[in-house]
Parts: sequence; C-alpha cells; structure tokens
Amino acid sequence: MKKIALIFLSTLLWAACKNDLQEKNLPTKVQEETNKVVLVDTLKEFKTDIDITPPQHIELKHQQLVEKEDEKDAIGPLLKDERFLKETDSYVLDFNYPFLNEAWKPTHQNFNHYISKEYLNISEIEAQILEDKELLCDTLRIHQIREKRLVNYKVYQVNEQLLSVLFYKENYYSGAMHPAFTFDCLNFDLERGVFMTYEDFFIQGSEEELRNILNETLSGKIQKGDVFYDCWDITSDDFFRYKNNFVVDDQRVEYYFEDCVICPSYTGQYSVEIPLEKLLPVLRRYHLNPLKF
Repeated sequence: MKKIALIFLSTLLWAACKNDLQEKNLPTKVQEETNKVVLVDTLKEFKTDIDITPPQHIELKHQQLVEKEDEKDAIGPLLKDERFLKETDSYVLDFNYPFLNEAWKPTHQNFNHYISKEYLNISEIEAQILEDKELLCDTLRIHQIREKRLVNYKVYQVNEQLLSVLFYKENYYSGAMHPAFTFDCLNFDLERGVFMTYEDFFIQGSEEELRNILNETLSGKIQKGDVFYDCWDITSDDFFRYKNNFVVDDQRVEYYFEDCVICPSYTGQYSVEIPLEKLLPVLRRYHLNPLKF
C-alpha cells in the first residue's frame, strides 16, 4: 500500500510539472490546415543518442549534477570542508558546506558567518519539515517516512579576487520517488570580504538584454534537440527571481534554475552556460569587476 501511495504521489508531481509546460512558450511545430492547429510531439521528434525513459533521465540529470567537476581540490588550504549531520525519527539533515580559512584574512569570517548563521538556518529548516509533515494525510502513513535534506556544493575560483560557490540541495519529500534539487549561488570578493550581486558584474538595468542572451543560448540547445526537448525560454519574471543565481569561472557564466523554470523534470539540464564573449555588451566595466575582458 505504501509503495502504491509513493508511486501515486510521484506521478502527481510529474504531471504537475508537465501541466506547467502548457503555460510556457514551448518549442512546438504548428501546421495550419483549414484553420486548425496541430501540435507535433517534440518528445518523439527529438531523439537522444540513448533512448531512455523520463524516470531514467531524471536520475541521469541528478547524477550529472553531482558528478560535475569543480575546483575544490585546486583551491587548497584557503577552503575547508565542514559538515552538519542530524538524524531523528522524522528527518535527516546532512549538510556539507565550505568555510574559508580565517587565519589567511580576518574578513573571511564574513563568509563563514553568513553560511553558518543565515544560509544554513538549522532551526528554521527543522520547523518547516515538521510543519509540512503535519499537513500531510495520515491515511497514507507518510509520517513514517523520514524526510531528508541534503546540502552539497561546487566551488570555483576565477582569480585571487573571486570565489564562486554553487549550493545544491537534495530534498527528499515524503511520497516522492526522486529528490527535488534547488540551487543557490554565492559570489564572494576575497579581497574586500563582501558578497557580490548581479549589479557588481553587469551593467545596471541590463537584465532584459542579458535575459535575451541567455534565451538565445537556450534556444540554440532546444533547436538542436539534444536533451532539451520540451524546454522553453525563461520569462522576465523568472529571470528577475534568479538573476543572482549564477557561478563564474574565467571562461563563462553559468545560470542555475530549478525544475519547471526552463525545463520539466524529465528533460534538459539544471543550468545554462554563457561564454564571456557573449556577455561583453552587458559586462560592467570597472576595476572591481573580477570578470576581465
């Protein structure tokens, strides 16, 4: 009975994401014939090298994220890996996160304080999990399933000035067959000891122009097929909500989005990479910008 309930709830989540597709500007082919509109199934039209089912693609999508290379090992003693683990009968919290070596520079404590006291707010997370469990239906006996919140990270260093961190959270909700990933990106100026935002990298008021650049990149992937079938352009509202959700290296800016923002859960990827040369029209030109051009 529990297995049936889990499958049912997972199917509902998948269907909800699929329904959200209908509200987006999807890459479909339209044939006009006697004033009728015929939609071509893009899932059948675009084929990948490996014929995999949607659940398999979800697992592959997650695996590619977890196994993605970063520069953690190359950074060395500047950064140390920390972990918080708590297991109860109701939930598991397993957080891996970076701390900067404060012996190198006192302002590194600004980064560490934000991560430990604000970003990883343990008491708030615990309260939210317990509140969510109280709202679930007892007849499905979901309360007996331990929920999990896992946090891990990727880190990149453009130069001696900038540390770029991607946090990805695996949320294992009661009744879901697959974890849901959410993302947060932080860019920290190592010289000044402050966090940097969109306006530190890009010209003020350039959001719409950068969104167009991002959509041009995404549309190219959609047209090629690959794994981006059934995806769509990012809307203005979504871009403004995620405009600070990017990491950088010396070659590109990479934006991260959750499922159903640019792609449904069963296709696409979580991020879109934009080469720096494409961003020249919107890059802010001042000496504090670590993105050199």
